[in-house]
This record gives sequence, structure tokens and C-alpha cells, in this order.
Amino acid sequence: MSTTAEFPVTWAPRRTRAVLLPVCVLLVVLFAVMAVALPANWQFNDRLMMAASGVLFASVGLMLARPRVRADAEGVTVVNFVRSRRLAWAEIVRVNFRQGDPWATLDLADGSSLAAVGIQSGVGKAQAIADARALRDLVERRGH
Repeated sequence: MSTTAEFPVTWAPRRTRAVLLPVCVLLVVLFAVMAVALPANWQFNDRLMMAASGVLFASVGLMLARPRVRADAEGVTVVNFVRSRRLAWAEIVRVNFRQGDPWATLDLADGSSLAAVGIQSGVGKAQAIADARALRDLVERRGH
């Protein structure tokens, strides 16, 4: 991704999402079919729990497909598995993506750090490094 790209810029593991989203749909359908096809001696509650299991597994898949990092003129929004956080450019001190790290981390002005799971090595190391550099360049230009 070019550092001169117009805002907004979003980094996300697109292949991961492309796999997980259809799998989530498949899980819901599969467990619903299994709930209907269960032997007659299974109770309604058993069938309901079978269908609910499919929804639960799909929910986990959707949670895993959630991470992304979005930059716009005002700052950066980091969406991780469960939480999301909005940061002003000045709050980000540095973008780190060291050898062996599963995803980029942001060092923040308050002394803490924040995982940016949307930029991860699972999409390919070269792409993840390029994405982290693009975000780092934006932080250096906008944050100081």
C-alpha cells in the first residue's frame, strides 16, 4: 500500500476474511441441517442446542475476521478481535513490526502499546512489512 494513498486507508487480512466468512455461513447451515436431521428420539432442546452451536462457532469465526486498521485524516482506528480503539495521530509514537512478531504494535504516548492485529504476518511477511511501513510513514508525517 502506498504511503501517498488518499485517506481513508484500511489494512486488513483480506484472505483470512475471504476464507472465514463463507466458513461461518457454512457452519450455521451445517448445524441447522444437523439439528433438523437428528434422530426422532432427540428432544427439541437438543436440536436447539445443535443449531445454537453452529451460531456460536460462526460467531468465533466472525470475531477472528474482525481485525483491521483504518487511517484517516484525524487518526487511526484499530479494530482487534474483541475491542476497537480510536487514536489521534499524536497519540501514536511509533509503529513496530519486529522479526517474529505475529502483528504490528503501536507504541502510544501514554507509555502503553496496542496490538494492531489488522497488520499481521499471516497475510504474507512481505505484505505485512509493507503495510507496517506505510502506517509508520503516515504516523511520522501526521503525528509530529
